[in-house]
Amino acid sequence: MDDRVLLITGASRGLGAATARLAAASGFKVALVARKADSVTGLAAELGEDRAIALGADVGDWPSIDGAVTRAVERFGRLDAAFANAGIGVGTSFFGTDDPDPTQWEEMVRTNVLGAAYTARAALPALKESSGHLLITGSVAGRYIRNASLYSVTKWAVTGMAGAIREEAVGTGVRVTLVNPGITDTDILDDDQRKKPKLDAGDIARAVLYALQQPPHVDVNEIMVRPTGQVL
Repeated sequence: MDDRVLLITGASRGLGAATARLAAASGFKVALVARKADSVTGLAAELGEDRAIALGADVGDWPSIDGAVTRAVERFGRLDAAFANAGIGVGTSFFGTDDPDPTQWEEMVRTNVLGAAYTARAALPALKESSGHLLITGSVAGRYIRNASLYSVTKWAVTGMAGAIREEAVGTGVRVTLVNPGITDTDILDDDQRKKPKLDAGDIARAVLYALQQPPHVDVNEIMVRPTGQVL
């Protein structure tokens, strides 16, 4: 694994930070992308300036994320994997019972759907050069209907996106993995979710590394990881 380069969006906390630490320990160089570079400079220093770079980019803004990928390739000379992990969640009610301001939905849809698509579009030319690997954070909520959840809708979109990219990647050597976490202990959880069985961010990081560590002829299409006892 030495000197393979992995770019991670949403790297400042949660799944992104846990994956960065585990990947670096496994020999990867890592490009850490967060909305503000300052939020990942500490992690980059922790992992070593020769093996990590802190990049600021809004994944929902094409020039921003495209520029971050370009800077990562310029710094390390290549890109072997990209983890489109950035995402946010807000509560929704389509009847307006508990959610009086639907304009708050816009950032979530832009980040979760368009952000993943922009990250893929920015990274795939470099990944084609290296016969690399694209990973996208989906969710169990992208496989099962959730009551009044636009977040779930965004993750259903990501499920379809991963499949569409995988089909387009046939013949390029690029692999595509959709990672679907169940309830995971991150700051995206609401109070009710925190009372339920949940995973640690490191549990998902190990799933990501499992996919990355397979030989080139093995394409792990999808991984679903749920805490024991989680009810659908």
